[in-house]
Amino acid sequence: MRTNRVRLAAAAAVAVFALTGCGGGGDDEAGKIPTAGDGTSSGTSAGTSAGTGKASGSGKDEVAAYVDGRRAWVKCLRENGVDAPDPDANGQVDLGDGAALKKNPAFLKASRECSSVSPPVPEEIERRLAPKLTPEQIRTQFAFADCMQKNGAPDFPDPEPDGNVYGDVQWDSTTAAAKRAARTCAPIIGAPVDQGPGKG
Repeated sequence: MRTNRVRLAAAAAVAVFALTGCGGGGDDEAGKIPTAGDGTSSGTSAGTSAGTGKASGSGKDEVAAYVDGRRAWVKCLRENGVDAPDPDANGQVDLGDGAALKKNPAFLKASRECSSVSPPVPEEIERRLAPKLTPEQIRTQFAFADCMQKNGAPDFPDPEPDGNVYGDVQWDSTTAAAKRAARTCAPIIGAPVDQGPGKG
């Protein structure tokens, strides 16, 4: 069964994941958006690594290990011809214009070569980088999740009290019921309703 990893960092991000069936992941740093959901900050200051997920350990040790891993990733990029800056205290690497990087053959090649070096993002870093949602946005997140669960996507994740979802959360967006739920619930988050190609 195909599943999607999602971070419900903002209502718009939820809409993207629910309506398009796109999940996090991929192997280029520029494509990740830490508020998203990738994501997502933006691709210009890509904060998450390829192959995101929960890292083992906790607290300061977990973060320190992640930052060390990001330094190794930057070192690998440099060895493969990309002039990447050092990561900050949260392991974030400012790579500049994400859109341009996605079209840069040298970066794409280096990111493929170095994808195995970049560590999974620990939950503590996800929490640090998560957007601060307003009470209204939090209510919207819960209402959207409730709607999805009641209309065909029972495995859709519940947000935490701050409205965000952390860690390696997966749900199956590929079923017909889940797609119908996404269309039904889209108005809750102000997303356009995707009518799809036709019946089914």
